[in-house]
Amino acid sequence: MTRRVKSCSAKPSSRSADVPANRGFSKLTAEKKNVALLCAAQALLFTNNTILIAINGLAGYALATDKSLATLPVTFYVIGAALTTLPVSQLMRRVGRINGFTIGTLIGILGALICGFAVYSHSFWTLCAGTLVMGIYNASGQYYRFAAADVASPDFKSKAISLVMAGGLVGGVLGPQTSKWTKDLLPAEFLGSYLALIGFCVVALVLQRLMSIPRLTAAEQKDQGRPLREIARQPAFLVAVMSGMVGYGIMNLLMTATPLAMRSCAHPFSDAVFVIQWHVIAMFAPSFVTGSLIKRFGVHNVLFTGVLLSLACVAIALSGVEVMHFWVALVLIGVGWNFMYLGGTTLLTETHTPAEKAKVQGANDMAIFITMAVSSASSGWLFSARGWEVMNYGAIPFLVATGIAILFFGHRRRAPV
Repeated sequence: MTRRVKSCSAKPSSRSADVPANRGFSKLTAEKKNVALLCAAQALLFTNNTILIAINGLAGYALATDKSLATLPVTFYVIGAALTTLPVSQLMRRVGRINGFTIGTLIGILGALICGFAVYSHSFWTLCAGTLVMGIYNASGQYYRFAAADVASPDFKSKAISLVMAGGLVGGVLGPQTSKWTKDLLPAEFLGSYLALIGFCVVALVLQRLMSIPRLTAAEQKDQGRPLREIARQPAFLVAVMSGMVGYGIMNLLMTATPLAMRSCAHPFSDAVFVIQWHVIAMFAPSFVTGSLIKRFGVHNVLFTGVLLSLACVAIALSGVEVMHFWVALVLIGVGWNFMYLGGTTLLTETHTPAEKAKVQGANDMAIFITMAVSSASSGWLFSARGWEVMNYGAIPFLVATGIAILFFGHRRRAPV
């Protein structure tokens, strides 16, 4: 005991933690504990996300005078994340992951209150403002997956990222059901759903304070690393960002329009909830094996499979408008998104040093959210002006271009040096 105290006092650790590190856990146990807490926090984040997916477009449709603006609350949610993902990343660099998560979640509670007031007062633009604020919570929560890479050993990294993302599976079940139970719970339609977001945020706050995630060392804080433009010239970086942007953008474009397309086909709200629920399950259920698939078959093969599944979604969506067509299409795009997003995230972690991670991860997520904002903004207009078929045809060139880039990257990675 004396030797341990002497060692600690003579040479204190240069890497601080957000909470006291000495909790009696071995390194392996602490690793699993942190991944489990991050997984649970991810579940709560995506519970709120799927509630918003289910109700934002419909609430916007009910409040908007111009129905082509119906998906604008969804767009503002994404814009809020796009505008703040880089500042949030830099904030976490200074105050640590956990404090950054806490600040983002508190802002999420404020956004939910604004949304609730908007539907109570029948104000479309207040609803847009509320979802904009909620986007900051979404931006901070996107770093749960990167926090998993921070706490995991190199051999466990891809699996840790996947397991944290698997928490979204809970959101796929709980979120749509919560939206259905709370949609008409209070006199103002959707008010109960927006207020339910607060409860999930409160639980997330508790979980975040139980985490133990190392901060950057003093040397890493001072080291700015390479310029972003130099990092961005790496083929791995370009493929990682492109996969995330296209995978998320196409998925968001079709997912956002699906409740509107199903309503136009006279399918009831309960059927739309069913489709969205299975879509979110398909997004996250593969996470239990995606990390192992990446480790076994290589990240480029998993990425390319994601592109093929997304193209299969388009083919099914163009073949009919029965509930089953919507269901199969969104299940396929969900699995395709999982492979492209997790593959891109894993690949991105190979492109930067610890000192560079804030700007690289922030730039990656900002690019993804800008793409999502464009797809959300155009979703309502494309559906109203051009229809469901044109939206699906428009996705094909982006997926094909991404597939070609992945193939070239895979060939280059396999080529002998």
